[in-house]
Amino acid sequence: MSTEMVEFPSNGNNARGYLAVPESGSGPGVIVVQEWWGLDSGIKEMADRLATAGFVALAPDLYHGELAAHDEMDKAGELMNSLPADRAGRDMSGAVDYLVEHEATIGDGIGVVGFCMGGLLTFVLASLRPDRVKVAVPFYGFPQGDDQPDYSAITAPIQGHMAEHDDFFPPEAARELEARLQAMGKDVTLTVHAGTGHAFMAPHNALGTQNIERIAAIWPQATAFLHQHLA
Repeated sequence: MSTEMVEFPSNGNNARGYLAVPESGSGPGVIVVQEWWGLDSGIKEMADRLATAGFVALAPDLYHGELAAHDEMDKAGELMNSLPADRAGRDMSGAVDYLVEHEATIGDGIGVVGFCMGGLLTFVLASLRPDRVKVAVPFYGFPQGDDQPDYSAITAPIQGHMAEHDDFFPPEAARELEARLQAMGKDVTLTVHAGTGHAFMAPHNALGTQNIERIAAIWPQATAFLHQHLA
């Protein structure tokens, strides 16, 4: 596996991200969308795990170099709340174009995987780029409130993994969103995993909720789903 920081165009500006390429040198492309901490060690590790599973993974730096430590929840919240939604959309879209055109990427469609804030943005990117996003796997994050993406534009099948004990993204709201999207004819499953807390997949275990047993069960499901729809 090879890794590097890369730059790519973003609506007239430049953005950057962490790129992980599998040992084989090529594979289907997957965008990895960060948690509220920023482009931290945890998101880089998830990109590395995807590369180990055979994907070319790109995690865009949506905070443009800003980062919150794992014991700085107030700072993480400020960074998330001050993130310009339009800039995030442009940067993610630019990352999609860069990844599709990268020499290591196989095929003209990509997948999206996101965690926490990135889970929410997974739905946003799927709605913004249905031309390229062919499959999506959000973890414990989804849109809430009045600021909702255009769900009608989403064509990608979605396999979501949510937490049972989650004050940020309540399981009841996940089930309501699942029902809403299924009623629209979307191929969406949002599984609420019993006994889990928010960020149960996180390598850094900042919230003390990491669940090794669930990770071992869920990660193969997620990677198989990505391979299925990017074959």
